[in-house]
Amino acid sequence: MATITVNGEKQEVKTPISVSELIKINNVAQPDMVSVQVNEEFVERENFDTTLLNENDSIDFLYFMGGGAF
Repeated sequence: MATITVNGEKQEVKTPISVSELIKINNVAQPDMVSVQVNEEFVERENFDTTLLNENDSIDFLYFMGGGAF
């Protein structure tokens, strides 16, 4: 088990765990549209399956929204 921080909240997870698995267990809305930062570094989508998380990692799920014109 490891303690990580997900979007500012502590979470206990079974290790090893990948970014892809974390997205699934957190029921992330629109997983194909989410960007992920681990310890403030963006993870490339093609690396979600192979990027493993460690004790005390900080993970943020981010969505970038486009804006309109006035």
